[in-house]
Order: sequence, then C-alpha cells, then structure tokens
Amino acid sequence: MDLRHLRYFLCVAEEMHFGRAAQRLGISQPPLSQQIRALEDELGVRLFDRTSRRVRLTEAGELFLPEARQTLAQADHAIETARLARRGELGRLQVGFTSSGPFTPLVASALYRFRETHPDVELTLRELGRDEQIEELRRGGLDIVLVRSAEPPVLPPGTDARCIVNEDMVVAMRAGHPLADRAEDPTIADLAGVPLVLYASPLGAGFNEHFFRLCHEAGFEPDIAHEASSFATLLGLVAAGFGATILARSLERLHLENVVYRRLMAPIASRLWLIHGASLSPTGQAFRDVIDELRLDADGQT
Repeated sequence: MDLRHLRYFLCVAEEMHFGRAAQRLGISQPPLSQQIRALEDELGVRLFDRTSRRVRLTEAGELFLPEARQTLAQADHAIETARLARRGELGRLQVGFTSSGPFTPLVASALYRFRETHPDVELTLRELGRDEQIEELRRGGLDIVLVRSAEPPVLPPGTDARCIVNEDMVVAMRAGHPLADRAEDPTIADLAGVPLVLYASPLGAGFNEHFFRLCHEAGFEPDIAHEASSFATLLGLVAAGFGATILARSLERLHLENVVYRRLMAPIASRLWLIHGASLSPTGQAFRDVIDELRLDADGQT
C-alpha cells in the first residue's frame, strides 16, 4: 500500500470535500479522486459515499480512519528516526579511555557537550589500558578510543589516529620533597637517585620506555620504588611519600593534600590520541565533530 494513498485519504476525511482536499495537497481534483479510487480498489471496499452535494465516510471508512492515522504516524516516526540516526543524533556510541582521560579538560568538555547536544544517543564509556582499547576497537567493541601515548601508537590497518592533546609533563611529589622547594624546575638529570612511582610498563602507554631512554642518555638508571596498576594508586602512593611520579600537565587540576606539582623541563610530552576505524558511525562522527569544535574554540582563545 502506497503511503501517499493514505495521506490523500486522511486529507479528504478531514476536509470532507475533494476540492478543498486537493487544494490543501497542492494537486488538482481529478488525480485525487483517481488515487482514492485506486486505494478503494486495492482494499476492495468503498471508503467514501460521494454525491454532487456531499462527501461522507462509509462505515468501513470510519473504521479505517484511525488505523490510517496510526500507520502514517508510525511511518513519520520511522522516517524521523532514520534521519536522526543519519545525523548522529540517535543510536549508540562506545568510547574507550584511559583512567586519566576524563581529567583532561578537552575530554571532559567533549563528553559534557556531547551528552547535552545528543541526549538520545546511548553513550557507553569503558576504562581500559591502551592495548586493550586498540584491540576492542579492532574487534568492533568500541567506536572511538582516547589513548595516551608519547609516540604514535601502533595500529591495525584501516585505523585513523589524530593527536588531539599535546602537553608538557610535571613531576608530582609529596610536599617537603627536595625537588619541591628548588628555585628551578627539575630536569631529567635531577631525577637521578629519586625514588619514582610509575605505572607498570604494560599500562604506561609507551611512556616508561621513552622516559627510561632519556634517563640512560642522562647517564643513570631510574630508581623505580613502586609500580602502580591504577591512577588512584599512583597518586595515593605519591601523596603517602613513597616516591615522585610524572604526569601530564593537565592533571595539576587534581589538588591533593600534600602533593606538589613542578614542571618537568625535558623533551618529553604527553599526547592524547583520538582513534577510530576507517568507517566511522554517524554518532562517532558527531563526537569527533564536538572534539574538533572545542579545539577550534580553544585555538581561537589563545
């Protein structure tokens, strides 16, 4: 059944006049009458009693009217649903991130804005390590991942990666630490002999290897006092005085009692990468657009 026939029927039923219905539909009266007859022939029943003086619904037409309205309303809903999905305003989005990701201002702002502007998207967030995120992306379990890595991460074929944050590093230590009270910001060489708390290498997103290489170039082996398996443990051990650690500068926003941050003067940076497959879903494209808009806004303010 052609939905156009139902729309014509509904218009005539509301106007009870073929001439007015034709004018409202923007067509001439003869084609409208032909379309109504075609609908009646398809159904095998008369829907209207019409004379030269009046038009009225038959009993079959009276019963058919609410069903036609419901069918058209459902069709309109289906069409609107498809359009919303095409624009990324409806559907699902699965995003992976590292534990420190939400503390990055760009990521926090993007998640907030996306939820505000796309309230009908089912947004799922998963906290995973770098390698786990990339594997889930490859398997289709995630649409977008936000990965920290000093260098471009090794990715499967058909994957797109862009650096969305590039920031300096800081040394975090308990107040009273010798490096906390120095006039100059610390360098890599100043970390010789300093007990350090770092992520375990599988969780370090390549940072540990890069940091160790800089230490070797400076002529010393880093003193790893503890390896942490979570961001909370890392900061907790630093606050408890077990050692210093190195963090992305945006994490200075975490004001912990007795923890001091000093900029690390070294050729090392924390980079956050937005990664997705070659075929990005409409909801994924909408999220990436939000990221790009925020970065553009930030560039315009600097």
